[in-house]
Amino acid sequence: MTEAPGSQPSPGSQPSPGPQPLLGAADIRALAVELGIRPTKTLGQNFVIDGNTIRRIVAAAGIHPEETVLEVGPGLGSLTLGLLDAAARVVAIEIDPVLARRLPETIARWRPDAVGRFDLVLSDALKVTDLPGTPEGPGALVANLPYNVAVPVVLHLLEHFPSLRHGLVMVQEEVADRLAAGPGSKTYGVPSVKAAWYGTMRKAGVIGMNVFWPAPKIHSGLVAFTRTAPPPTTAPREEVFAVIDAAFAQRRKTLRAALSGWAGSGAAAEAILRAAGVDPSARGEVLGVAEFARIAEEKRAAGSASAASEALG
Repeated sequence: MTEAPGSQPSPGSQPSPGPQPLLGAADIRALAVELGIRPTKTLGQNFVIDGNTIRRIVAAAGIHPEETVLEVGPGLGSLTLGLLDAAARVVAIEIDPVLARRLPETIARWRPDAVGRFDLVLSDALKVTDLPGTPEGPGALVANLPYNVAVPVVLHLLEHFPSLRHGLVMVQEEVADRLAAGPGSKTYGVPSVKAAWYGTMRKAGVIGMNVFWPAPKIHSGLVAFTRTAPPPTTAPREEVFAVIDAAFAQRRKTLRAALSGWAGSGAAAEAILRAAGVDPSARGEVLGVAEFARIAEEKRAAGSASAASEALG
């Protein structure tokens, strides 16, 4: 993990008022030629080339002027510039070393007044657990996420940065539907429930294909989130997530059958489900995160009771 050189912001520094120019299609392509790069599918690189789309994303994110924004995959800096216009500070995580080396220069050229309000971390976002210059942590996550790792990245960052109170991410539209789905929906599944552990998710819009270079073959979706407290439970998050994984591993099966391996047997699964107030013949797709938490909690209780019984006799 490396931080790009740059001075710390002076007390009370704020983004410059008024609209400022953003990178357009010609600028993006010129930067790519200068760096000798071609966007790769491996890293999920699709650069936004439309300034109005950037402004739309920034406006929809509801950024507070005094907060720090975390961006993942800044690429050539399209969204980064828009975020610097709205936030007090931007911390960007970039995995591509070529793009990471060029980004501070782009900031210095296009937003010279914002150089001291920008930090760059060269790393895989799935491995980052702390950030430079933000002892209190970032307040918002705003990012155009690579389609292939969008859900793991969102869940990882929400887990390791409890300071993230809200945000807006652009992902594949299908992924956006899954993250924002509620119980009973056809798109409801593991991403939906795990995301609900951290907060409320809602689909905030659809982005067309022609605002990217290269243009993807599918639309993108905007997902806005607001952090809320997880459901009250004595079960750790890891145990609740294990129940969720087991319940959806075979989503056509009843919970009694789907959780039999996780619980040890079908009879044990049924007992745990009934104790949690859940119908054993139901399927995982109809349960909310609070119900999964109760199931995990009842298994812990059953395990504690069994251990106590063995100790006594």
